[in-house]
Amino acid sequence: MTDDTGAVLDAWWGALTEALGLTDVPQVRDAILGLAGEAAHGVVRPAAPLTTFLAGYAAGLAGGSEQDVARAIATSRGAITA
Repeated sequence: MTDDTGAVLDAWWGALTEALGLTDVPQVRDAILGLAGEAAHGVVRPAAPLTTFLAGYAAGLAGGSEQDVARAIATSRGAITA
């Protein structure tokens, strides 16, 4: 990922979390993008946004901490390889 891409994604993360009223979202961009890539290649490409949405939803229901996000990502990765 180039510095420009990283800067754009950081700015987008900030703008979108503000627009959605999500002030305390853990910044785990690379883990989320990695999960999307695994879903796209391990299932089918359209599984990427569905997987990241569902993992995020599960993490939010669990409390939304960085550990909750990590658990949801790990569980999702397990489902992809199952």
